[in-house]
This record gives sequence, C-alpha cells and structure tokens, in this order.
Amino acid sequence: MNFISTMLSDSTAVSSKRVITLLAFIVCASAFVSSIIGYHVDSKLFDSMMYIVIAGLSLTASEKFAPTK
Repeated sequence: MNFISTMLSDSTAVSSKRVITLLAFIVCASAFVSSIIGYHVDSKLFDSMMYIVIAGLSLTASEKFAPTK
C-alpha cells in the first residue's frame, strides 16, 4: 500500500519518527484493548509507550512550523 501512503504523507521520504510513533501507538492501543478484556498490562510499560507517542507526535507536528532552508 505504498508503505502506508508514504507514512501518512506530508513528505516524499518516510520519517523514522513517524514509524516509531505509529508502532508505539499500536502497542498502546493493543494494551488498552487487552486491559478491557481482562489481561493486566504493567502501567509503567503503558506510560512509557504513551510518552513515546506524545513526543513523536509533538516532534512531527513541530516540523511543520519550523522554517525551511
């Protein structure tokens, strides 16, 4: 699928920050769903992955407002 539409567009190259953020989001989402069905997920693991997602989204969003050379 064209590497998920060139990793959700905005540029021609795939950014490693976006890949890591997407993977961390998938882990957080699966941990959330598994906690609903009764499986216990360590809260420190969930918090650390959540912080990675927050930092990744913040850095990716800040690139949009950075001046280009």
